[in-house]
Amino acid sequence: MVGIAKLEDRNALRVLVVDDDADVAGLLRDVLESNGCEPTIVTDPTQAMDEIRRGEFHIVVLDVMMPVVSGMDLLAEIRAHDSDIAVVMLTGHPSLETAMRSIEHEVSAYLQKPFDIAELARVLQLIANRKGLATSGEAQLLSRLGVTVRETRKARGLTLKQLARRTGLSVSLLSQIERAETAASIASLYRLARALGMPMSELFTSY
Repeated sequence: MVGIAKLEDRNALRVLVVDDDADVAGLLRDVLESNGCEPTIVTDPTQAMDEIRRGEFHIVVLDVMMPVVSGMDLLAEIRAHDSDIAVVMLTGHPSLETAMRSIEHEVSAYLQKPFDIAELARVLQLIANRKGLATSGEAQLLSRLGVTVRETRKARGLTLKQLARRTGLSVSLLSQIERAETAASIASLYRLARALGMPMSELFTSY
């Protein structure tokens, strides 16, 4: 199968799929299960929030166009309830408006139907890395580094833009480091440590 590294059962990504199309929901279930995730399927969007309140999900895969309750409305409800849960939006009719609203609510990905299975697997792996659930030591190291940088930056009262100015690194790169989406070079780590006022070794103290 593609992409995402298998996760240990105790660390499996728990994924809620909300899509009124039973065929798409079934395909997503198969893809998620084959990649070591634990999917829960909801085809009635009015039941989604009840499921979220009951469960402990890492990710919600959410269709944009659904009857009664739209995916965008559900996204706002999800964010009001839980700011940490990752959300992946799926749409057969992408638009600038829905893309912008997705960004505002900090979605992890905005994928067009028919979605690419390899791309979905890549997104799942990135989310697993950020949450420290991937089995590889490197992925967990990146995750802990990202947490340390983000928490220290916030403790210093710095925005990403301000940290970028201090380090000479781009906002995009800093964001990727905090999200565990890229490995920082030694030079970048040195700049980060100096800008945050800490020894380089302390960047990994929580690992």
